[in-house]
Amino acid sequence: MHVRFASKATAGDVIPRHMPKSVISRIGSSTLKIGNMDRSPRNVAPDLWVTERPFKLPYVRVEVGTRMTIIRLAKGGLLVHSPVKLDAELRRSIDALGETRAIIAPNKLHHLFVQDYIAAYPKARVYAAPGLQQKRPDLRFDDILSDTPQVEWRGQVEQHLFRGASPLNEVVFFHPATRTLILTDLAFNIPMETARKSPLFYMLWDVGHFGPHRFVRLRGIRDWEAARNSVERILRWDFDRIILSHGDVLDRGGREHFAGAFAFLRK
Repeated sequence: MHVRFASKATAGDVIPRHMPKSVISRIGSSTLKIGNMDRSPRNVAPDLWVTERPFKLPYVRVEVGTRMTIIRLAKGGLLVHSPVKLDAELRRSIDALGETRAIIAPNKLHHLFVQDYIAAYPKARVYAAPGLQQKRPDLRFDDILSDTPQVEWRGQVEQHLFRGASPLNEVVFFHPATRTLILTDLAFNIPMETARKSPLFYMLWDVGHFGPHRFVRLRGIRDWEAARNSVERILRWDFDRIILSHGDVLDRGGREHFAGAFAFLRK
């Protein structure tokens, strides 16, 4: 099935050399409690949790937060997506949900806390986005992510390597049981009031709305045709909720927002 875009129109290597590393954006209903984040995983749907932690963008020093997603698989094991800093309290909370079986670094930028989880869960398998193994040879990775789901979650979670954005090489995930799309840096959803705390951040990044920020659009996505094909493939999934690493969760209307945010690729 060919899916068309709706009309309308993160961080590291996706930006000019004189700019910092990052990614941002907004429109949502599940509020990111910046500065007062829950220490334990927050249940957003059956067998689906998120954990939020503070995170300031380099240089502009804006608090945008970061988010980890946890999926409990059919046999009770946990899939941990985009790990946040692990402390004793968080580890106890995770362990109460089940045994951590899979640790995912979903793009080339979200790898800072992977070692915490490798050390805490040595029996878990660790998966990396393409290119991250070369960037972080100090980390143990058991396999490289692609369009084909790994055995641990095959039939329960779907995935797609977003094409045309090699600085990210982000693998997008879809949890059919809860109609949830899971993004990392391809789109952000930072509240407008947060974005405006830094005029430099607000003006240069073009934030305060859901979607890819200016540097992802201009420097991160380098092959528009390949990216457009990836967006169309993602839109074949029947998702409603979108969980992002930075900014507010979209509890509903996610598919329409996603199509609109990437409509610029049609130009």
